Amino acid sequence: MRQINFLIIFAMCLALVLFSLQNTEPAVIRIINGVQVQAPLAIELILAMGLGAILAWLFSIWARLQQQLDSLKSKRQIRTKEQKIEQLEQDIERYKAELEQLQLPALSASTSLTEEVAG
Repeated sequence: MRQINFLIIFAMCLALVLFSLQNTEPAVIRIINGVQVQAPLAIELILAMGLGAILAWLFSIWARLQQQLDSLKSKRQIRTKEQKIEQLEQDIERYKAELEQLQLPALSASTSLTEEVAG
């Protein structure tokens, strides 16, 4: 992957150099009324491309940060749901134990009744 990135960057730089050599005529940029800058067309376009690259990089950082925040939020939700599941499983076990305790006296009473009837 590094070699592919290197080749892409190298090709872009080579294209920029060739573009700069072909576009040396001066051009005027009017920023606001009364403020203007005169520079070779290639430099102006390279600066515009650089500004665009910086903005794209900042946007990718922002998107990655949002993705990490969403991931943390999802992990937190999963953790709370797992805790809730564990608590509910403990409740089920407790209810089963209580039910067994309630059934044992009833079961022993019914066995003694059947023994009395049979006897």
